[in-house]
Amino acid sequence: MRRIGWAGVLVGVLVMGSACGSGEPAGTTAPPPAHQHSGSAAPAAPLRDGERFVDVSMKAAYSPAAPHGGTDDYRCFLVDPGITGTSFLTGSQFLPQNAGVVHHAIFFRITPEQAAEAERMDANTPGQGWTCFGNAGIAETAAWVASWAPGADETLLRPDIGYPMAAGSKLVMQVHYNLLVAKPGDTDRSGVRLRLTEKPGLTPLSTKLLPAPIELACAPVEKGPLCDRTAAVRDVSSRFGEDAGQRVEGLHRHCNGDRAPAASTETRCEYPVRGNATIYAMGGHMHLLGRSIKIELNPGKPGASTLLDVPAYNFDEQGIFPLAKPATVKPGDTLRVTCTHDVGLRRQLPQLRDQAPRYVVWGEGTSDEMCLGVVVLSSATA
Repeated sequence: MRRIGWAGVLVGVLVMGSACGSGEPAGTTAPPPAHQHSGSAAPAAPLRDGERFVDVSMKAAYSPAAPHGGTDDYRCFLVDPGITGTSFLTGSQFLPQNAGVVHHAIFFRITPEQAAEAERMDANTPGQGWTCFGNAGIAETAAWVASWAPGADETLLRPDIGYPMAAGSKLVMQVHYNLLVAKPGDTDRSGVRLRLTEKPGLTPLSTKLLPAPIELACAPVEKGPLCDRTAAVRDVSSRFGEDAGQRVEGLHRHCNGDRAPAASTETRCEYPVRGNATIYAMGGHMHLLGRSIKIELNPGKPGASTLLDVPAYNFDEQGIFPLAKPATVKPGDTLRVTCTHDVGLRRQLPQLRDQAPRYVVWGEGTSDEMCLGVVVLSSATA
């Protein structure tokens, strides 16, 4: 499997339960490179036996505009790959037309019934597409089947695995536009090249997510009203809707139980495995304050292993990485995601230098933060 791009946030883990804890502060070192990436796409790999390419894109150019005075626009677009029979998605290559403002993209598979709901949403929303912070905006059961983030090229799965696409399935293309460095009049008409096959017998895949809460205090030299946690959560809610604030508190309880939130530059969350599964690839996502991310299997137990270790995280080199050997997991096993962040980067990175200091919590914006493990697996319970 070639390297796969990450995509944004969806706090719903179907195969795992959870528990979590906080760690000690991480040290401050040199900043990663500034967020800047090219829109040129690498050539796709040759088609394999039984595969075909299908290209889909937005119907017209879209002009990003951040709602509620923010700097981030999450917009969903319905695209139709024309699936007429049972198929598998074995690869994808997102084609960002304006990479200067595209932060990431996720593709959600939806049923024909959900597509009708998406069409109504589109028709009832001014302009092309609809606002969709957090997910596809039309169905909690929409399945994540493809993604892209800076540094990623084509997703190319092994030839014996793929995401199932039933007849009539369509895709919701969620694009996160970050407007911190946008130019007046910027537009975008991105698309995706899908690699499909109708060959039978492929192992069906799903994508599961391992989020951990963010509780990052202002640096000692920083002052301002948003350095108060309550004010910061209220600000996230004002920019992304009340669900965003509820997600902050819900994720904290999900991982920390009844413990009071405590600021730390390290965060982790443990997810007990509930069903037998085979993991084929893993990745991690943070924003511009991210320093490192790790995913471990059964930490602290005999036979523990590290499945993903990114000790020097770079926002512009994100990806999901194939495991050298697929990992089998079973009930009783545990997956732990651990992230470190550095608030000192806010004064060093051009995109954040002019932003007001804030207590950083989980949020959809580039000036907010995430800690997210991404798992590509096959499971009898998926």
